Amino acid sequence: MPFNLSSFLQSSALRLSGSLLPLTLPLVLLAATRLVQAAPAQTMQLRANVTEANSKTGVVVARGNVLITYAARQIEATAAQAIYYSKEGKIILSGNVNILQEGNRLKGETVTYLVNEGRFVALPQENSQVEATYIIKDTPESAPAPAPIPTNPAIVKPLKMPFPVAPRPEGAVLQPPNPDTTAPR
Repeated sequence: MPFNLSSFLQSSALRLSGSLLPLTLPLVLLAATRLVQAAPAQTMQLRANVTEANSKTGVVVARGNVLITYAARQIEATAAQAIYYSKEGKIILSGNVNILQEGNRLKGETVTYLVNEGRFVALPQENSQVEATYIIKDTPESAPAPAPIPTNPAIVKPLKMPFPVAPRPEGAVLQPPNPDTTAPR
């Protein structure tokens, strides 16, 4: 029978830490082996130094060097901590969060991933910003047309720009300059 994380969470509570690790390591390795062998398209893999799962609440808490891999959506995320709310379908990652999806990158202090919507909401550290890098793929329909290149640049004439004209009082007549008063002495 393939390993199912939801069934596992509903059947028992799991706590892995440094002191219980020797006792639970065989169970974790068996579960991980079954998970890899029967990896369906929607498998999300979680790795961390410490993981706690509560079957009653459906909440999984992972702390320390958290790595989440969601192959079906090409997501890889790292953080200091992650809390997965299975009933609500959301994951809250915190502490130097770095998410990579199809070459796009999102960095922040806290990022909430709404699994059912496939949407991220990122928040920065205080006095900082969220950093996002997106790869934009141009398609032939959306790519701008190249600018036309003139075949003979000599034909292109410069535009005539009017000289600025000073405002004059209504009814004033323009007088040609007086050569006696404008000539240098």
